[in-house]
Amino acid sequence: MSEIILKSTITCPVCGHSKEETMPTDACQYFYECEKCKTILKPLTGDCCVFCSYGTVKCPPKQENFSCCNK
Repeated sequence: MSEIILKSTITCPVCGHSKEETMPTDACQYFYECEKCKTILKPLTGDCCVFCSYGTVKCPPKQENFSCCNK
């Protein structure tokens, strides 16, 4: 089994600002506020969290091939 990656870089689709964040392993993150433009990001349709929608790495449950946040 591959090692789970806990860091993901989120990029705001509004202003393009990127920041590396540590993903939670015990909960989904449904909202994320861009620190530059203050836009509140929400998951895109079909995604379970902001990391799956805007991050460079999918959330830990998706990396393990589980439904997001429903192991």
